[in-house]
Amino acid sequence: MLLSGEEIKKYLDKEIVISPYNPSQLNPNSYNLRLSDELLVYSENTLDMKKQNPVERLTIPPEGLLLEANKLYLGRTVEYTKTDCFVPMLEGRSSIGRLGLFIHVTAGFGDVGFAGYWTLEMFCIQPIRIYPNVEICQIYYHTIEGEYKKYSSGKYQNNIGVQPSLLYREFETEQRQDTTT
Repeated sequence: MLLSGEEIKKYLDKEIVISPYNPSQLNPNSYNLRLSDELLVYSENTLDMKKQNPVERLTIPPEGLLLEANKLYLGRTVEYTKTDCFVPMLEGRSSIGRLGLFIHVTAGFGDVGFAGYWTLEMFCIQPIRIYPNVEICQIYYHTIEGEYKKYSSGKYQNNIGVQPSLLYREFETEQRQDTTT
């Protein structure tokens, strides 16, 4: 079951943490999250799942930053979120999508117990100027049934900045397990 905006508000600072919180960002069944002023872009055109890919940091100035079409940008939310008993989900806002900027298209499913800032996968189909602190996406919460274990992976938990893919760590773990068996 999806929580309404009023239910999100009811659980704030208890089972749901959103910091900083601004009542004007609360929707009927979600909460708008803002874009920070930092971005990452991969330095190489060809990426490799099994290695740590180099990145460059960009800062979005107050006057905005023009994003190139067909390029992946990694951003992050201004807001830190945490929940130990709901499934957090993230979607781009329709007003942003209607400008051809796709936010978090493939990885919007969060885990119960996730705590941190959301890294946003951003991709535009034509050049677009973006600005820091714009309400770029929305978080919403599902209830979960049955017993569960809270998310405890050290991979993305309690992050601070924008995080590139850490998938390569899974390959390293598999390789270590193969050498010990």
